[in-house]
Amino acid sequence: MRRLRMAEENEMQLQDMEALDQLMPMNLHVSETGHITHAGPTVQKIFGDASLEGMRFLEVFEVRRPGGVNSVTALQKATGRVLHLTFRHDPAGRFKALAVGAGDGKDLIVNMSFGISVIEAVQNYNLTSADFEPTNLAVEMLFLVEAKTAVLDELRQLNGRLEGARVVAEAQATTDMLTGLGNRRGMDLKLADLMERNERFGLMHIDLDYFKDVNDTLGHAAGDHVLKIVAKILRDETREGDMVARAGGDEFVLLFPRLTNTERLNDIAHRIIAKLEQPIEFEGETCRISGSVGTTVSDFYKSPTAERMLADADVALYASKHKGRAQATVWSEHLAAATQAEMANAPPSRETRH
Repeated sequence: MRRLRMAEENEMQLQDMEALDQLMPMNLHVSETGHITHAGPTVQKIFGDASLEGMRFLEVFEVRRPGGVNSVTALQKATGRVLHLTFRHDPAGRFKALAVGAGDGKDLIVNMSFGISVIEAVQNYNLTSADFEPTNLAVEMLFLVEAKTAVLDELRQLNGRLEGARVVAEAQATTDMLTGLGNRRGMDLKLADLMERNERFGLMHIDLDYFKDVNDTLGHAAGDHVLKIVAKILRDETREGDMVARAGGDEFVLLFPRLTNTERLNDIAHRIIAKLEQPIEFEGETCRISGSVGTTVSDFYKSPTAERMLADADVALYASKHKGRAQATVWSEHLAAATQAEMANAPPSRETRH
């Protein structure tokens, strides 16, 4: 009979513990010796694989506040007060708790919570709403946080897509679609940037020779093919930070930041001309072109402007054409005066530049 009553009492205690686990999944039952005799499912999940049952409460937890709670007796005297706890093995695990007497008053039931660190705890310990009692307001807060996080993530993704679209649109607006080089707008923006930063640079204007003959005899498809080959040559003969732009039909402008040595620029120009004069094959036909180059550098001017430098490079380009094409000329004051006088006497037609 006695055994039956003990079995019934044990069954009732078990049912009580199960009910307590549902009401307070972060509860601990601490005996009068300070040993944990039962741990709720959430606090056990947080602690890890090792069972809390049988361990000493004060060896698992440090009571940070109130001070002086370093014995079972002191813990029993702290009943009814808010306890600030941390795991001894993991100080990042911070809890608030309330201990109340159980049974004859010597045992304790400790109800734990996360307080304001609940969001961090959920992330650190992979907790879900099932790890909290249904009436815990923290669950509602977590739902709100999750909703806010989802909205913010969506906004970040949207902003990312918009920024990507903006970058693509800007790239398209400054890129020549046939050759992949910069276009006139891209060139103007680069020039403005160089001027704004007062950076020294060289400017080279290239006009293709005999390109009109390719279009007239072999058609615009051949001309487009030649322009793509020219674009590759110009990219290959310039540095990574240089600007290569298609400024017009068969005209190109090259910008060389931090390069104003005219000898080096002339070497680049002659290499480009040599590459341009190599035959270009297109559908069994051979396309032959060349190039004339006019160059100026920002060092030539006290206060350089994009308009002045482009005009002077064009003057130097005219001189190269006049010398028989496939030439490279650097602008100078003397050249400008001579060209102006010559143009005044016999202004060339636009066709002579091809």
